[in-house]
Amino acid sequence: MRLFVYDARECDPKRCTAIRLQRAGKVKMVYRFRDLPAGAILLDPLAEKALSKEDADTARARGLAALDCSWKRIEQIIHARKRMLPRSLPYLVAANPTYYGRPTILSTVEALAAALFILGEPEQANDLLKIFKWGQTFLELNRELLEKYACARDSSEIIALQREIMSRLGSKTKI
Repeated sequence: MRLFVYDARECDPKRCTAIRLQRAGKVKMVYRFRDLPAGAILLDPLAEKALSKEDADTARARGLAALDCSWKRIEQIIHARKRMLPRSLPYLVAANPTYYGRPTILSTVEALAAALFILGEPEQANDLLKIFKWGQTFLELNRELLEKYACARDSSEIIALQREIMSRLGSKTKI
């Protein structure tokens, strides 16, 4: 599956997972929204529809794109949303050193790997993560969730799974 990353050039190049993926030849980096492929799946945390395996054929044909930009600038991606198919990732926990253990704040490589796993490409997900010493930890932390999400037929099943997971997590914190 072809992978693209929009780079807003906002992060520290020494810690940026997208730059390391580019150097390893795993992603094509773009610096303008219009350079993202039309019709591709766009990983968008504000999307109303969740990524699911029903998006796999489109991602294989058109590509999968991630955003490497500040949450402060996330609203500016409206131009990309018009040309692409925005999808959000379900609940997952970060393993990267900056946000370890925090839910939903994933690095670019974690987002791409999660999407690949959900879309039925676990080997390609592993291939991305092996570049990082903490990469396998991401899979270990989220394996059960990723396997459940990968089995879901469509976005509505992903949302139902996420609600179930969130309600279980909520009941654990009310001890």
